[in-house]
Amino acid sequence: MRTYARSRRRRHEPVLDGLPELMHYADTGCEVALSCLQCPLPQCKYDDPAWYQAYKQHNRDDEVLAAYREEGLSVFQVAERFSVSPRTVHRSLKRARVPAAA
Repeated sequence: MRTYARSRRRRHEPVLDGLPELMHYADTGCEVALSCLQCPLPQCKYDDPAWYQAYKQHNRDDEVLAAYREEGLSVFQVAERFSVSPRTVHRSLKRARVPAAA
């Protein structure tokens, strides 16, 4: 005959998870901020990676547009500065609806 160790919980009692206060959490942050508590993002990049990718793209588009318009750089100079292809610069400018000259 087998003997099983009985748990302290009875069948009619609910199963309780451990409290968050009792869990170890290391706030290591990410490339955006050193700590999750000091992060400037409106939501965590790990919660919605597609949102974060679009957020980074939008910020890069703003920087590309500023370099193109305000500094008067050519598409090829902007591409070199941001380490992207000229085609990527054209896409960024198109999203901003700015006609690009080669």
